[in-house]
Amino acid sequence: MNNLYRFLASSDHTVARAVRHVRHEVRTFTLPAPRPLVVPMRMAFEAAREAYYFGARVFVCEPHFKSHCTQYGKGVRTGNFIHYIQGRGDILLGDNVVLDGKINFVFAARFTDRPTLRIGDNTGIGHDCRIIVGKSITIGKHCRIAGGVYILDSSGHPSDPEDRKRGLPPADGEVRPVVIEDNVWLGARSMIFPGVTVGEGSVVSAGSIVMADVPPYTVVAGNPARRVASLRTEPPPPFVEAAAGRSDARSNDAGGSRSLADSAS
Repeated sequence: MNNLYRFLASSDHTVARAVRHVRHEVRTFTLPAPRPLVVPMRMAFEAAREAYYFGARVFVCEPHFKSHCTQYGKGVRTGNFIHYIQGRGDILLGDNVVLDGKINFVFAARFTDRPTLRIGDNTGIGHDCRIIVGKSITIGKHCRIAGGVYILDSSGHPSDPEDRKRGLPPADGEVRPVVIEDNVWLGARSMIFPGVTVGEGSVVSAGSIVMADVPPYTVVAGNPARRVASLRTEPPPPFVEAAAGRSDARSNDAGGSRSLADSAS
């Protein structure tokens, strides 16, 4: 069989060339797409697809996810994938939370009876995120969490080499709650480590590894993440204000002198 394939692929024989020609014609064959015909076909396909996705989301994916939630508010929505939930914990959701794509939620059983995940109002979490809860992870309101973000309050293994060798779980002190405050934007593929608090209004750039607290209204980037910008308008230094005051005073004096001169004339 291999010899036949090599013959057809490389020989200059008439039969081999004919077979290669037919194969090329088949692989490059195409049909015209007259719009009066193909546009209705496309619209019918898209309508059927949207109807299928709507049904899958409303009647399968959302009820499945909500059955895992201890509490959820109005307008909680998922995508048309079933989220992967491992272990048991308390999921507390505010209003209008959007959990798009497929997200992996992992709840540990060793550190507390009910590990807790809280997500505030109007927060959106993108596809392929992974949230690992040993004790507590809190995500605030109006947060934007892009695809592939990894948030964990426990690494899952102890830092001590001997404990790892014995297969022990992390020490209790190594399981530290994570807090993402309100209106935070976590860029794609960023990673939030145990014990971190990301301050209100901050931005974590794509691919950043956050191992320390992020101050409010700050942009961080890198591995490990470092502050690269502030999102707050800083007040001008005092000497600038003083200089501006002196300049205004000189302008007023000059203006007053001109006014007196004009009156005298």
